[in-house]
Amino acid sequence: MKLAFSTLGVPGLPLPDVLRLASVHGYHGVELRAHPEEPVHPGIGPGERADVAAEFKAAGIELVGLAGYARVAAPGDDGPMIEEVRRLVDLAHDLGTPFVRVFPGADPEQSRESADAIAARRLGTAAEYAADMGVRILLETHDSHRAAGDAIRVLGLVGHRHVGSLWDVMHTWLAGEQPSESYAALSPYLGYVQVKDIASAEDTTPLPLGAGVLPLAECVEVLSRHAWDGWLCWEYEKRWYEDVPPLPELLGAGREHLSRLLNESA
Repeated sequence: MKLAFSTLGVPGLPLPDVLRLASVHGYHGVELRAHPEEPVHPGIGPGERADVAAEFKAAGIELVGLAGYARVAAPGDDGPMIEEVRRLVDLAHDLGTPFVRVFPGADPEQSRESADAIAARRLGTAAEYAADMGVRILLETHDSHRAAGDAIRVLGLVGHRHVGSLWDVMHTWLAGEQPSESYAALSPYLGYVQVKDIASAEDTTPLPLGAGVLPLAECVEVLSRHAWDGWLCWEYEKRWYEDVPPLPELLGAGREHLSRLLNESA
């Protein structure tokens, strides 16, 4: 398995500084938060996109994926949502990364059947475009579909190899699933895995890896047992919790913790 971190932990940081952090602390890749607040987002032009791809190549760091904010199960017309996903796919293609992240984002007023059908319809339409671009759309275990069992209802309806899953270990744990259950459900669709740590189900303030209650050792053990060789990406939610310690001072210990878990699971 290869290790990465998300720029959600270093909001607004210029890309050269992000890549320097990855190199100095021994991370193989970076997930970019693709939001207008950040240096890299779907609104940048062809020249900027070429520069971003060149910077990653020069640094020897891989771009794991783009974390977008499209909510594919949300109420409303399909057109704007599909267009938002396509713009993410275009950016991923231009930057040379294989994955884009989307959220479920159903409204509490929607029935489960309606939300699943809407998400599957939109993802199925976007999948054809993503296939042409060589990009895979990943539905994150999050919000309205935080359990793996929720996500696979949608993915099973889509049935397209260019639509898969992003396993956020916090959300499946909050949903009451064990890592072995989550992996068993998501494994046919799995793009990569987001790891993090928190104090409790009631307090999701981000903590250094290993300092909280999330079953990271069990997750890594399950992945290792099944010879899964994808990305573990640390999503430290500094953007939403401004008072937590800065990610740069935690990166070294975080990599060591994940490396130790990998060694123990092997």
